[in-house]
Amino acid sequence: METILALFLSFAKVGLFCIGGGYASLPLIQEEVVAGHAWMTMGEFVDIFTISQMTPGPIGINAATFVGAKVAGVPGSVAATAGFVFPSVIIVLLLAFLYYRYGNVGPIRGVLNALRPAVVALIGNAGIGIVLLALWNREEPPVTLGETDLIGLFILVVSLLLIRLRFGTIRTLTLSGVLGLALYLAFGVTV
Repeated sequence: METILALFLSFAKVGLFCIGGGYASLPLIQEEVVAGHAWMTMGEFVDIFTISQMTPGPIGINAATFVGAKVAGVPGSVAATAGFVFPSVIIVLLLAFLYYRYGNVGPIRGVLNALRPAVVALIGNAGIGIVLLALWNREEPPVTLGETDLIGLFILVVSLLLIRLRFGTIRTLTLSGVLGLALYLAFGVTV
């Protein structure tokens, strides 16, 4: 029961301070799950994040559900998901009221505009951490570029090119997974 409550409170804290959507919640979830409670390793967290992206629904809620399931089964999933959503429901109801009443007031508009760069910084930080783990299997920059996972780098470049060409998210993820499986099996590389 203590773990269930810890999951609810941890994800309620993430939900309370998660400004900017699912990707912006990534560093907050990582801090709680990996650093704060050590419920999983960074590698496991990246796996959860990847699965959360591939499954239907908002990425933050998916991540909360998967983390809760790993930590405490179905009750953990319910607690983490409810914790993640609860602050948002309260905040959105309050903000909807305030926005409709005071949305065109200059200071309110200024605060909303000022939050955008902070959200970009949060997403960028999370992205850098994932790239480091994907290409060098570590959380800090590599000592030498010789440690680079060349297959991972190739898949990253192909995926970026496909996204730029508007290939589609689902098709890009599917092709990347198939390409990774084929290349890692062909070169006998284990990750």
